[in-house]
Amino acid sequence: MTGKLFIVGTGPGNPAQMTPETREAISAATEFFGYGPYLDRLDLRADQHRIASDNREELDRAQAALVRAAAGADVCVVSGGDPGIFAMAAAVCEAIDNGPAEWRKVDLVITPGVTAMLAVAARIGAPLGHDFCAMSLSDNLKPWEVITKRLRLAAEAGLVIALYNPISKTRPWQLGEAFAILRQVLPPHVPVIFGRAAGRPDERITVMPLGEADANRADMATCVIIGSPETRIVPRDGKPDLVYTPRSFTGESL
Repeated sequence: MTGKLFIVGTGPGNPAQMTPETREAISAATEFFGYGPYLDRLDLRADQHRIASDNREELDRAQAALVRAAAGADVCVVSGGDPGIFAMAAAVCEAIDNGPAEWRKVDLVITPGVTAMLAVAARIGAPLGHDFCAMSLSDNLKPWEVITKRLRLAAEAGLVIALYNPISKTRPWQLGEAFAILRQVLPPHVPVIFGRAAGRPDERITVMPLGEADANRADMATCVIIGSPETRIVPRDGKPDLVYTPRSFTGESL
């Protein structure tokens, strides 16, 4: 008899942004697999055990969790944000797709979470109020040429673009190059939102025009949202500006 395999997302890091469904899944599991800082967000009981691994060991982590679930344990794989967006749900599905037949018999439960772009958007207004797309700038699993093509096409289509994994110590140049590509397509006044650690004590939200956007404002805890030509900034006396993309499309700026 197999156990259950829960895949959960803790949200952006604010405990209030973890869903009740995710909390129920965490309460039901006995073994927890995940990146150490994500596991640190959980308040586990004495009978619950954590197995931490490095952030780049997603497939190994998924396989180890499936082995335990197939053996009868109730296991939880932990992501930040939403587990289905550039996170562990895809890694577990990939492991099942390429793994032994018994892994397909595991009772799989994936709970949705609050992903970074939603947390950042909520802090600044409604930049995702019209059509948008989400992309990872990491070229660890796809060629840089594919990323640049998608960036250009998304900008030409007038989509707001949310960028995950914008920069790291081993990938210090991609975000600056992405801005250079977008400047060839978009007007310089288009707002760029740097949303770092949205909802956490060390939150930092910065807005600047694309023509002046500085890649050094970002790190791996940052989600970068690039507006469309229709995205607007609403100044407010004594309060932070609102950034929003109108629901209606005029096409005047394309």
